[in-house]
Amino acid sequence: MFHVGDVVARYSHQQDIFFHIAQLNVNYKGEESAILKGINLRLLADAPISDLVAKSPSEVANHERKDSKLIYQKLHKLTSQRKADLDDKREFFEVPGRVLQLDGDQDYLDQCIKMYRQMGIDAKGICKSEIEQPRVIRKILQENPADILVLTGHDGFIYGKKDFHSNDSYRSSRYFVESVMEARRFQHNRDALVIFAGACQSNYEAILSAGANFASSPKRMLIHAFDPVFIVERIAFTPTDQIVSVKDILTHTITGTDGVGGVETRGQMRRGYPRSPY
Repeated sequence: MFHVGDVVARYSHQQDIFFHIAQLNVNYKGEESAILKGINLRLLADAPISDLVAKSPSEVANHERKDSKLIYQKLHKLTSQRKADLDDKREFFEVPGRVLQLDGDQDYLDQCIKMYRQMGIDAKGICKSEIEQPRVIRKILQENPADILVLTGHDGFIYGKKDFHSNDSYRSSRYFVESVMEARRFQHNRDALVIFAGACQSNYEAILSAGANFASSPKRMLIHAFDPVFIVERIAFTPTDQIVSVKDILTHTITGTDGVGGVETRGQMRRGYPRSPY
C-alpha cells in the first residue's frame, strides 16, 4: 500500500530518482497510478503503482546526505570566490540584486529562500502552481519590485511525445513561456529584470524566445532544485557595470550546460561608498 507523501523510486528506471508521491489515481478500469514529484530534481512524472518501490528512511537519509555534500561543495566554491573578490574592495559595501521567486512547490521554495538568506541575498518567495503563474505574475511584480525573477516548479517531457519544439509535449513549459511573456510586458529590458524560468526537461528554446535570460533545459535533462539559486547568486553579486560570463555562471550549477543555459546578462549588484562603521 502506498500513500501520498511516501518516498518511492521506479523499477523501470533502475530506481535512479527518488520521488514523493503527490497524488494517487484510479482509472475507469480500476488501474492504480501515481503522480510523482522529485525530491531533489524538479521533475513531475507519473507511473503505475506496480512500477513503484518504497524507499526506507535509511535509504532516503543516505540519498539526502550525498545531495547535501554536492550542494555544500558548490556553495563553498561560490562563497570562496566572492570573498576573494571582496578582499581588494573592503572600503565599499555591496547591495546585491533583489530576488522574487514564484515556485509551484512549497518545499522547494522554502529550501531556496533559506539558501538565498545563507548567501546574503534579499529574496521573497511566493508559492503559485505552474498553471497559476501566468495569471498572477504581473500583479505580483507590481507589488514586489525585484531585479531578478525566478519562475519554476515541476515539468517533464511527456512520455510518448515526439515533438521537442511543441509546448504540448511538456507538462508545464507552456505556463513558463506564458509567465515570461507576461513578465516581459511588465518590464521588457532583460537587464532591468533578469529572468530564470523552467524546470526538469523544459522547452529551453521557447522559454528563451519568450524573453528569459536563463532557462532549462538545453538537452531536456533533469535539473536540480538549486540550479536556479546558484545562477541567481552569480547575477546578484556581479556588479552592474559587468556582463556575466554565461560559460562561467553555468560551471557553478549542479546540472551544468546539459540542464541550464542562457544569454549574456548584466550583473545586478551595486557597490556603495563609504562603508559605515555601524
